[in-house]
Amino acid sequence: MEAVVILSRLEQEYLLRAIESGLRVASARQFFLWTQGQLQALLPHRVLACMRFAPGGALLRIECVHGTVLAPSALAALAGRRDGLALRIARHCMLGARLPALLDGGEQRGAGAPDGILRTFHAELDALGFDSVLVHGTGQTLEGASVFVLFGLPMRPSARHAHFLECLLPHLHLALMRLPQERQGTAPARALSARETEIVGWLREGKSNGEMGQILGISALTVKNHLQRIYRALGVSNRAHALARCMELRLLEA
Repeated sequence: MEAVVILSRLEQEYLLRAIESGLRVASARQFFLWTQGQLQALLPHRVLACMRFAPGGALLRIECVHGTVLAPSALAALAGRRDGLALRIARHCMLGARLPALLDGGEQRGAGAPDGILRTFHAELDALGFDSVLVHGTGQTLEGASVFVLFGLPMRPSARHAHFLECLLPHLHLALMRLPQERQGTAPARALSARETEIVGWLREGKSNGEMGQILGISALTVKNHLQRIYRALGVSNRAHALARCMELRLLEA
């Protein structure tokens, strides 16, 4: 018999907030803000790969959500539509009918997966700098399946974390289903300059205006002025919305 997971009062509060916020997700920007906010509070991670599969197993969609800048090569290795690591992990787990699945990269590798279902991916995960993975999915339905892979959890993942993800699974699935298949955001008022794109990249790394100024060799006030011009170009009003808008338009990936 599986052990009963009893949530603390704080965990219950985080879970309820994540569920309530997920009910309103209907755009790529909202999905980004939700997964980088309430979901992170309950299940901190570095990268979230979300996949939808057709009833026959064909990949319909893959979204890679992350709050820090990923090198193009790392992004392709993780979220490639042909043979990306997230896709192969999802299919491996579905084929083995083992969901949820987790990998603890601590002292005892694979301690969270006694059957070793994820051990075959050790070398690739190490090469990309990830030592922990948590995977869950809906299983096959009449409309196909959804699978979610969390990379780089700061804590050693356990059955408790798998339970959190299982509670959120229906809401992640429905939110992913509600996202428009094609990006529907209009283009920005103008293209971002090289310096503005650089600033957005550092913004995504969580740098303050002062820190960005030191990195770029300019004043914090100049950084602030750049940010104001970025907001106007993107049609947003703050840092979080600017990041979400860039994600929606795939500006950073370009």
